[in-house]
Amino acid sequence: SEVTRLLPLIVRLGIPLISMTGDVNSPLSQAACAHLDVSVTTEACPLNLAPTTSTTVTLVMGDALAIALLEARGFSAEDFAFSHPGGTLGRKLLLRVCDIMHKDDDVPKVMIDQPLQDALLEMTQKGFGMTTVISKDKKLLGIFTDGDLRRAIDKKVNISTITMADVMSPNPKTIRQNILAVEALTIMESAAITALVVEDENGHPTGVLHLHDILRAGVV
Repeated sequence: SEVTRLLPLIVRLGIPLISMTGDVNSPLSQAACAHLDVSVTTEACPLNLAPTTSTTVTLVMGDALAIALLEARGFSAEDFAFSHPGGTLGRKLLLRVCDIMHKDDDVPKVMIDQPLQDALLEMTQKGFGMTTVISKDKKLLGIFTDGDLRRAIDKKVNISTITMADVMSPNPKTIRQNILAVEALTIMESAAITALVVEDENGHPTGVLHLHDILRAGVV
């Protein structure tokens, strides 16, 4: 009855109406522009009372109608994402690195001529297990990670005198802030790393993206 009370208003507003009922002579089917017959001869319920077969048929017909309209209107995954930005697909197709990266003072940075002990302090304070290594004009020259630290310890270096130029890893993998977060995840997986430096077009490190940031954002 709730639906039938709305029918005069729907008709008056000229809203196209497609109905799905088991009775082609029902008020809803008669008012519709198009009617999809979902009638069944019997329900799966042993008593032939509980809606079982009929609900399944209606669900299948609804799915078929949705897919047909999707193809007819050229509805894309991006369109779906914009309609459901909070869902997993929406986050995969819409969430960008700039939305979840750490930036400004949260980015670990040390100068290339600073001693290793300064890098250890920076890594401890920022908590990413790495730090960027920059030049005097603040351009990215390399990174120093936990792995680099282990290798330095194996060599028994003096952390108070050896500089970052001698222990850093040059030419690190970097990303731009406008790429999708899911793309950054793919890069991390292929390189077997847990953090990426975000670099601008001038070669300056502007952010850091950690694997945990992507997981917290619900991209996967």
